Formats: sequence, C-alpha cells, structure tokens
Amino acid sequence: MNHPLRLAGLGAAALLAVGTVTTVVVMQGADAATETLLSQGRPATSSSVETSSLGAALAFDGNTGTRWASAEGSDPQWVRVDLGATKRITHVNLNWETAYGKAYRIETSSDDSVWTTIYSTTTGNGGTDDLTGLSGTGRYVRLFGTARGTEWGYSLFEFKVYGGSVTEGTPTASASASRTAGPSASASPSASPSRSASASATPTKSPTGTPGKDLNDPRKKDIAMQLVSSAENSSLDWKAQYKYIEDIGDGRGYTAGIIGFCSGTGDMLELVELYTQRVPGNVLAKYLPALRNVDGSDSHAGLDPNFTRDWKTAAADPAFQQAQNDERDRVYFNPSVSQAKADGLRALGQFIYYDAIVMHGPGNSAVSFGGIRKAAMAKAKTPAQGGDEVTYLNAFLDARVAAMKTEEAHSDTSRVDTAQRVFLNNRNFDLDPPLSWKVYGDSYNIAA
Repeated sequence: MNHPLRLAGLGAAALLAVGTVTTVVVMQGADAATETLLSQGRPATSSSVETSSLGAALAFDGNTGTRWASAEGSDPQWVRVDLGATKRITHVNLNWETAYGKAYRIETSSDDSVWTTIYSTTTGNGGTDDLTGLSGTGRYVRLFGTARGTEWGYSLFEFKVYGGSVTEGTPTASASASRTAGPSASASPSASPSRSASASATPTKSPTGTPGKDLNDPRKKDIAMQLVSSAENSSLDWKAQYKYIEDIGDGRGYTAGIIGFCSGTGDMLELVELYTQRVPGNVLAKYLPALRNVDGSDSHAGLDPNFTRDWKTAAADPAFQQAQNDERDRVYFNPSVSQAKADGLRALGQFIYYDAIVMHGPGNSAVSFGGIRKAAMAKAKTPAQGGDEVTYLNAFLDARVAAMKTEEAHSDTSRVDTAQRVFLNNRNFDLDPPLSWKVYGDSYNIAA
C-alpha cells in the first residue's frame, strides 16, 4: 500500500520536573501513563561527525544550544544512545537543526547489533518531531537516517527518549504506526508499536456496551480483511494474497503481500527483518541489504531479477504468512482500532480508520491518516467528545476523499463512495452482514 506517515501525540501531555528527572504524563481518555526521560546524559556514538565539536553526546545533553551533526553529503548516517539497561520505549522527541532527515527510522536493540524499527518516515520536514505512542524495548536507541532533507548532513539539537522500566505498565497504544510512504507521499508515526506487542487485542465492548461488536471480534476482523482486499486485490480472498507482488508504478517500488507492504516505504523491510528473526537463512534474508538501500525510493537495485520469485516461494511458508499477519496488526490494525475506540467509534468507524491507515499511513500531513482525522475533527466532534457518530464519520470520509484526490493513484474514490459511505448511510455501525458494496465498478457481497 502507499501512504504518508507520521503521527504526533494523541491526547494531552504534561511535563513534570522532579529533581533532575523529567517525566511526561500522557493522558488518553481515562488512561494515563508516566514516562521518564531516559536518554539525557547517557553515552552516545554516531556513524560520523561533521567536526569534533559536534559530537553525538551533544544531542543528549539537554542543551538546545549544542548539537550533533553528521558528515555532510552522504547517506546513511546514524546516532545512537546507550540507556544503560533494557527499557520500555514509548516516546521520542527530535529537535532538528536546519540539516534534517527526510527519511529515517527510530530503532531499538538489546545488544547494539540486531535492530528493530519502532518508527519510520520518508517525508520528514524538519523542526520538531514528537513521536508518541511508540511501543518497543531495548538498551540502545538510534536514529538511522536514509535520506537527507538538505544538501548537508543530519543534525539534532536534542534527541530525547522517554519510557520506563520494562516491568511497568504500557500506556494505551496510540495510532502511530510504521508504514512509511514513498517519494510522492508522506511518512510514519511511523511510531510503530513494537513486535513484542500482541498481534491482536482482547475484544472489548463497543461504545453502546454491546459485547463482541468491535473489530477485534474474529468475525468482524475477517470482514475488515475482505473489505480491504476487495479494494486492494479485487478479491475477497485476502488469504490468497500472501504471494502477491508487483510494482504498480506508484513510486513506492514493489507492493506485496496481504496489506501491500512496499519496498520503498520501510514496511516490507520490517516484515523481512521479522521473518528472518524467526527463520534465519530464509529465502528472502539475502535481500535485506538491498531492502535497506532502496528504502525511501522506487528502486529495484539489488532485488531484481529474482526477488519476486523468491517472495512467492516464501509465501508458501506458514512462518512468513504469520509474519505478514503480525506486521499488519502491529503497524496498521491495532493502532487504528485503538484510536477509533478512543474516539468512541463502533466497528464501522474502526474499519473506516483501518482502511484509511492502510492506504494513507498514520501521519500528520494533510494526506495522511493524522491529517485526515484532524480535518474531520475541525468539522465535527467525535462521539467521545459528545458528537454524533454519523456526522463525524461523514466528515472523516469527506476529508479522506479530498486527500485521495490529491494523488492520481488514489483518484478513484469508490472504496469510500460506494462501500463505506453505503454502510454509513444504512446506519450499519456494527458492520453486520449481509453486506453489499462496489469498488472500481465491481460488486461484492458478504452473506449473513
């Protein structure tokens, strides 16, 4: 799939100074979690420095008058902090100097060797990136830049990492995920929930109090997968899409699998990394260096001529199928459903959020999920704010259609107009079958 990405914090955040330790209280609904600033004054290193007076430690000294800067004119570059012990990572704040990262990842590691991406973007625009709703663990945290936003290098006044002990409770997940968009789109919160997170949440009651009506219900989730597949693959058989792979000419390289993982947007890389962690030496493992190199571009360098063949071979492996399921849930499904429930939306609204994140990514730009939600909230209150569910969802769909029309590849808006809007007009808030809809002129049905 293709989409922009980066989601700023959901809910209000208050800073509290306690001695020399800074904590952040993040509020979301009735839930609150306390975060501690973990990185300040900790040992740091980087791939390079512009001069000896712009060392890595200066990004972690708590002084916005100092900065780290990498060597100019080359990618990739990275800067890493050692937290001293394994910590739970929930929030990263990046204060960029003029030389910012356009495409970068936030990664964690327990051993400074094997890294897991918890956030990625390809449409960074400098300033301050406040990445909340992250979910990961590690002793080491690094920013790994793959594309500079200027002719210079990468430079940070401050790189702040927040979280807590791994034994502490984890705050309610925000809809900040790691799918990043390609060159023509925007980026990821990508605050992707970590791979240690549960692949699916425990079903909870809908806002009306009726159990089993949210999208985590297995039947509802399968309906959601079929609806997305009808738009993405012209088929309701979403489980037949593990082997799908092609370059659809949208500037994001190869698109593949059940949710359209893209070689140019980071999520395909993260999927193959997960698969390789679980099945070392698998048929796709040899492409990891190439996938890292093409991240943020539409290039096939190092992938052709056999990558598509090997993808289809891997797709027959149940372990690769499960990895696709888990990455779909971690990056897209769980964050979108969590945010929809926080906004007081029932199954239909949860699906509407999910489909939007699948296409646009959870970001803050006008054509990302975060931007679409912000535009909708400027027009109508969410049910959680006391608003009407129909009015708010219509505002959200209006904003999404506007975003889709900005990109030629998404200019056909039938997945909204003759599908989601139909369900909404029928007041089918629980997304109960039978369901009938059209996408791109084709008719589909799910029986009761």
